Amino acid sequence: MGWSPAGVGGLLAAILLLGAATPATAQDFTLGGDDDPRVGLGAGWFDAEEASWNMTLLVNRPRPEGFYNPHDPGAFPFANTDLAFQEDLAYVGNYHGIQIYDITDPLNPVLRTTIVCPGGQGDVSVYGNLVFMSAQETRSRIDCGLEGTSDDPVDPERFRGVRIFDVSDLDNPVQIAAVQTCRGSHTHTLVEDLNDPGTLYVYNSGTSPSRPGEEMPGCVDERDPTNPQTAYWSIDVIEVPLAAPQNARLVSSPRIFADPETGRIDGLFEGGDHGEETQTTRPTDRCHDITAYPEIGLALGACSGNGILLDISTPRDPVRIDEVMDPMFAFWHSATFSNDGSTAIFTDEWGGGTQPRCRAEDRYEWGANTIFTVTNRRMHHASYYKMPAAQTETENCVAHNGSLVPVPGRDIKVQAWYQGGISVFDFTDPHNPQEIAFFDRGPISDEELYLGGYWGAYWHNGYIYGSEISRGFDVLELNPSEWLTESELEAARLVHFEEFNPQHQPRIVWPAHFAVARAFHDQLIRHEGAAPQWALGIGNELDRVEAMSSGPDRASALTELALEIWDHSRRVERGQEPGDIERLRKLAGAVLDLAAEER
Repeated sequence: MGWSPAGVGGLLAAILLLGAATPATAQDFTLGGDDDPRVGLGAGWFDAEEASWNMTLLVNRPRPEGFYNPHDPGAFPFANTDLAFQEDLAYVGNYHGIQIYDITDPLNPVLRTTIVCPGGQGDVSVYGNLVFMSAQETRSRIDCGLEGTSDDPVDPERFRGVRIFDVSDLDNPVQIAAVQTCRGSHTHTLVEDLNDPGTLYVYNSGTSPSRPGEEMPGCVDERDPTNPQTAYWSIDVIEVPLAAPQNARLVSSPRIFADPETGRIDGLFEGGDHGEETQTTRPTDRCHDITAYPEIGLALGACSGNGILLDISTPRDPVRIDEVMDPMFAFWHSATFSNDGSTAIFTDEWGGGTQPRCRAEDRYEWGANTIFTVTNRRMHHASYYKMPAAQTETENCVAHNGSLVPVPGRDIKVQAWYQGGISVFDFTDPHNPQEIAFFDRGPISDEELYLGGYWGAYWHNGYIYGSEISRGFDVLELNPSEWLTESELEAARLVHFEEFNPQHQPRIVWPAHFAVARAFHDQLIRHEGAAPQWALGIGNELDRVEAMSSGPDRASALTELALEIWDHSRRVERGQEPGDIERLRKLAGAVLDLAAEER
């Protein structure tokens, strides 16, 4: 399954390397091969061996006092979970509560405060002064107390649902709402109503057994699809009035898995295997994650036995418009759109993320990503992607959470693979995804499996942040290489989000900037989208124009350059020149945007 990073050579690769601020060193290994440096790393909790390619670990912050068990590195009650970001703050979820880091200086993250609130799994989201937290365990208390709850099936102090904290005073976070749900909250998704800025919606994904109706009226713990009141085969929609978030409430539990013809609420996969060399897939009676992209009015649901596409143009009433099945998937876990919404990636969390599924004997398609194109709101399978380096029996490893890296003209994702580390891959061609960077540590132990590795890895305003279940909070940086030039990274760093949440995708928009034009120029060269000498001439002219003083003369020069590139694309279109029309026109558009800024 491997491909050689030393395989790109010649003039085009040389041009790209000359354009990088820190040239990448040619690699003499094959990704996924026996010589992949991730294979055979030495074990250790904080002294494991490390391997990286085209990215660098900058700093690690171990879990703070009270958020780990010194005698058990992988203790679930203290596992780090997902991340959320707000400007220069990073919120690290944990089964024991929340850690809030000041990342004003990414090279020196400072623990600002913690919220002790056990109950798992502690996934977090942030919106303004509000922090949302998922709670699912029966030990979880309404008051966040450490004493837990009773073993009784009904306990008035028990909390399972979505908590809301007011963090306007970071030194004194206050829980202002606790919305109970029948099946608790494993994960949740924030969804803005673009037509009603005063209301925020939360899609809640409960994956645990339902509580009894005696503990929460209306809950029916009966797995019977003929019972219209059953707590299964639904998600929850929570309404949050932003002027009074303390009044957040559960407003509906839509039956998004229903058969549109018969009305049966269990209208999707019933569970089971698919034949030899396939996996046993869980039934579709819940969603694990829902990734919302409000600007395009769509969401992706990773829903146990199916991947589904939702119309969320009316956020209070999500409607399923398509669904897909994959016999290689055991448990549909999470999802990501490309920025233009034309590609969808789903992950398979076989074994709940607690078991090894990246061993040499495991099939490439198991515990992997499955990638679909999206055309006319219908999904079509394109390929698979899996972190390619073989891991050991003592490393829990499957596909997990990540985000887009905002490089213009490309679809790139950074993704956590538990103890398989972090993998960065290009899926611009959804039929041919390729790894372009990685970071990995050895197992926590080479004798027994301790839960560990990256829960989530996300790009946020120029850096990659990782939530390591056992080892803490990591900050990493991508390095320029043949596969990602300094101009492409500079263009990515131009994108700034005030907030970023793991199950919410904002639209990525790049400003007019020379780095954006250079990124498109680098891509033109990398993909041999024009004759090399002509492409070099365009790059030289871009250098000359950038050195000019801002004003009408530079605007005219940029306009002339854009027209020259566009005219060249027309010659390619007519068959008069070899080249890549789409990449030429993206470059022309970026140069024309620069000209418009000068006027």
